[in-house]
Amino acid sequence: MKKSICLYFQVHQPNRLRLYRFFDIGKDSHYYDDFGNRTILRRVAQRCYLPMNALLLELIGRYKGQFKVAFSISGTVIEQFDRYAPEVIESFRKLADTGCVEFLSETYYHSLASLASPEEFKHQVKKHKEAVEHYFGVSPKAFRNTELIYSDSIGAMVHEMGFKTMLTEGAKHVLGWKSPNYVYSCSMAPKLSLLLKNSSLSDDIAFRFSDKSWSDWPLTGEKYMSWIKASAQNDEIINLFMDYETFGEHQKVQSGIFDFMRYFPEVVLSDGEFEFVTPSQATRKHASVGVLDVPDPISWADEERDVTAWLGNELQNDAFSKLYEQTEKLSILNDASLWSDFGHLQESDHFYYMCTKFFSDGAVHKYFNPYDTPYEAFINYMNVLSDFILRVDDAISVSDAKFAAPKVEEKPKSRTRAAKSATSGAASAKAASAKETKAAPKKKAVKTKKQ
Repeated sequence: MKKSICLYFQVHQPNRLRLYRFFDIGKDSHYYDDFGNRTILRRVAQRCYLPMNALLLELIGRYKGQFKVAFSISGTVIEQFDRYAPEVIESFRKLADTGCVEFLSETYYHSLASLASPEEFKHQVKKHKEAVEHYFGVSPKAFRNTELIYSDSIGAMVHEMGFKTMLTEGAKHVLGWKSPNYVYSCSMAPKLSLLLKNSSLSDDIAFRFSDKSWSDWPLTGEKYMSWIKASAQNDEIINLFMDYETFGEHQKVQSGIFDFMRYFPEVVLSDGEFEFVTPSQATRKHASVGVLDVPDPISWADEERDVTAWLGNELQNDAFSKLYEQTEKLSILNDASLWSDFGHLQESDHFYYMCTKFFSDGAVHKYFNPYDTPYEAFINYMNVLSDFILRVDDAISVSDAKFAAPKVEEKPKSRTRAAKSATSGAASAKAASAKETKAAPKKKAVKTKKQ
């Protein structure tokens, strides 16, 4: 039996927030940078999505179905495709029609809901599944959580929703002596098969490909294939997971990344030892070699491979807790606008922008961050959240009034509540800034993820 290569790409663009000032609270509830979102989406579509989709379609045809890949496409970016670049949706549909591309399920808003609310998590997965069926005509069978976040309890929820395959990170602190190049099982749901990212080989393409200071630059197909064979000498499968924006956006066309990808399938298939498989095919082909115990959440981010990229400081945790405190109140409201904004405010990118990491991880965060500092990201987000909370509370008041006895009309609410919330956010940012300054080297505060 041939060994396997599983290629998976994440496709996501966040709904970036506009500059939202304290004095906007209670007056303007449009939170998004429409011009910025459209500009970036169109740029990435021209540099990555359209040319790379065309290349994959060409490769699938050339190798008569022997070349296969998988995608997870967030609901947030699907909305932007529909709004700003419908031709990208059409190009993904053509890939779906080949039968050689698997579309995975994930959270609709690319959120951290799996860490906060099982109900919201399940709701978003259902919403995303329906979007994939509507736009691409296929029903997802395998699952990939936001940023490959996984734990035993999350795996159990995913299995409960009917999935048999899930992708996650091959984190060293979890694997220990074990290899990521096998299929494993969830400890709390043994029938859920796990595919683990081979970080080293994936990052050779995603992060190091165009780095001329890298000792192995330039990367050729033959060189890369020799590394794959060495890594899987006694193993079964190599899982190459990365951002789709690697092609043409993070690694520019001038780097030769498209030429590498055009030639890579030929190198693999002519060697004869490996074949390309989709995630669902991989877990049908290869049996689990054992249970993987993951009591605490892991992800594919940063050196720690945990969730500290999003929930690693006081700013992030304060924003996160205040956001999900609204879940119970929202559950009694049937307001589509509020629910949509609640979803977009859950996007993991907003919390990633608030990360205060330094050194090597800080450089990655800085590349993707539209804010000058994480404290600016926090204050802007909290101003938006303050207005959102006011709207939720006002909606609750209106709902309660419908069932209450008639009474004397009260004076309009003042801005005091909003002012207190935003001021508290600014004070928290200032205090956290002082604490970080004492604890960290005197470097410019970093930026963060998705551009």
